[in-house]
Amino acid sequence: MKRNTLTVVIGAVLVLIFALLLFVFQVRQSETAVVATFGKPVAAYTNAGAYFKWPWPVQKVYKYDQRVQNFNDKFSQTLTADVKMLLTSVYVGWRISDPGQFLKVFPGDPAVSLPNAQSRLEEMVRTVKTARVGRHLLSEFVNADPQDLKFDEIENEIEQDVQNRLRTNNYGIELEFLGFQKIGLPESVTQTVFTRMTSERQVLISLAENQGKAKAQEIQSDADAEAARTIANAHATATRILGEGEAEAAKTLPIFERNPELAVFLLRIDAFKQSLNQRSTLFFDETYPPFDLFRNLPTNAPAK
Repeated sequence: MKRNTLTVVIGAVLVLIFALLLFVFQVRQSETAVVATFGKPVAAYTNAGAYFKWPWPVQKVYKYDQRVQNFNDKFSQTLTADVKMLLTSVYVGWRISDPGQFLKVFPGDPAVSLPNAQSRLEEMVRTVKTARVGRHLLSEFVNADPQDLKFDEIENEIEQDVQNRLRTNNYGIELEFLGFQKIGLPESVTQTVFTRMTSERQVLISLAENQGKAKAQEIQSDADAEAARTIANAHATATRILGEGEAEAAKTLPIFERNPELAVFLLRIDAFKQSLNQRSTLFFDETYPPFDLFRNLPTNAPAK
């Protein structure tokens, strides 16, 4: 009796598990799922969790990786606007933005639909890249002057064109990023490009030299002008001081003319002062001016 009860319990548990497998499916954090009824998408689930479905063949669940998928297109030749051959390759990141619409455009299991979608996207990127590169000059890809390069602008043009085509065709796909991975030159144009780049670099060198010479000339001119101003100011100051001295001398000249001996005496005193500006010991001959002032000096009589 106990054995029969245990068998019934185990059987009931197995039936419950089997029913759950038939009627419930799970969506993981990194997944998105689409439920299709007789092959027609009826519901999409992007949040993780457990959901109800009818068993096959009524309903079937298609699960897709909702993380970003990426690929690099082939390193292929493309003609530029000035009819030069250029080798380019881009890297692309994309993801499924509308899983229900994606299933309509790319039916079948993910193992088949995802490679088909990427192949379609690769073809689209290659077509847009060829068209956009063909609108730009080779010098916008290869140039000695970084300011003339337009990588970011061209990448944005290609990405925008591909994005617009995906939305127009309603593939349920969205680009996450796109950019140039490699850019190269065929051997047939390499030497020509190097020669042109050398010429452009020489032009830049000449321009820098001319700018340096012009700046040096400007600095020299400013220095000469400043020197001229300084000399002119010095001459003006000297002339002013000389004028002031002559004016001061003119005031005392009448006095000296009336008493020449006083003038000579004062000049000797001034010369003597100049010789004693610093503390010093002098050895002099009293017969030579201005030291002749010490001749015939009165002496005090000795005290009695």
